Amino acid sequence: MNKDWLEKDFYTILGVSKDSSPDEIKKKYRKLARELHPDKNPGDAKAEERFKQVSEAYDVLSDEAKNKEYDEARSLFANGGYRSGGFGGGQGGGAQYNTNMEDLFGDGNSGFGDFLGGIFNRGRGGRTPQPRRGGDLESELTLSFDDALDGVTVPLRLSTEAACKTCHGTGAQPGTSPRVCPACDGAGQTARNAGGFAFAEPCTVCRGRGVFIDEPCTVCRGSGRGLSTRTVQARLPAGVKDGARIRLKGKGAPGERGGPHGDLFVIVHVLSHPVFVRKGDNISLTVPVTFVEAALGGQISIPVPRGGSVTLRVPPGTTTGRTFRVRDKGILRKDGTHGDVLVMVEVAVPQQLSNEATQALRTYAEETSDHDPRQDLYTLAGLEDKP
Repeated sequence: MNKDWLEKDFYTILGVSKDSSPDEIKKKYRKLARELHPDKNPGDAKAEERFKQVSEAYDVLSDEAKNKEYDEARSLFANGGYRSGGFGGGQGGGAQYNTNMEDLFGDGNSGFGDFLGGIFNRGRGGRTPQPRRGGDLESELTLSFDDALDGVTVPLRLSTEAACKTCHGTGAQPGTSPRVCPACDGAGQTARNAGGFAFAEPCTVCRGRGVFIDEPCTVCRGSGRGLSTRTVQARLPAGVKDGARIRLKGKGAPGERGGPHGDLFVIVHVLSHPVFVRKGDNISLTVPVTFVEAALGGQISIPVPRGGSVTLRVPPGTTTGRTFRVRDKGILRKDGTHGDVLVMVEVAVPQQLSNEATQALRTYAEETSDHDPRQDLYTLAGLEDKP
């Protein structure tokens, strides 16, 4: 665990309560990140610093393991750790014991300082902190309908914290080096006596880092961290759906002290298409046909995804709503096969007719006057005679 966590209230930084759900924490972070992003506030040092604080808070609170470790450590120190009298009687009664936790947990070589030191990833003698995995990042991307069909590789520009390029992460002015903190001898923590108990706490001189910087880097102000902008190539799979959350392993924030990168999660938004509609692995569209084509049949040309067209045979007597299937023109599946295109026909009624067409339809009506398409409707409704 990072020692600096004990001095920071990540819940207050994000503006959420300790009981907030992961979705509420994520929603709050995304709102703040958009408002404080350096690209939106160029040259604003306060906004940049706030952006770093919000990112660090989200990195901890969004990770279940880190959040639990953070809460437990802060609870331990907020309550003063282990108090005296915990093993004796109360007031006005039995004996009280002035117990030294070194005697309980120590063996002469490894004491209670090491027990608490595990919280900070640092034991006695200034043990080197362990590598730490980089935080996960989240980005949003909008794709066209066509790009989502077969997958696409797109560049994403990310702004993350990384080692300061000026001091290379040391926090010291170039040409100088940090020195071992004289107050804690590089341990990053000091012992505090509280009623007979020895408690380890972050060194107030070096702020728990174990080193002291005489000449801080003017760029990162001694933090050793800076804002880095990079572009990653994100490969989005074929058939990606609207609202999908794609995980790109190792594309997140860089780790610390040689630790691996975190992951990048991309939330995908797919634009709608004016003609095609996705239905699972298939794509549907509605095609208008004339009354003559529906009644007499014929061949019509229809558009298909990815450009081009195919010829569809419409049999005589086709009614509105009938659906035809065009094989292997739909979504590309994981196994390399394609879904289909589902074509629903709709008889188009002309809004205006010439005199000749009107007369022809009247002649047609006279020739088919003995056919009543609604006769079965009345029978099924329980009516013996049509009104």
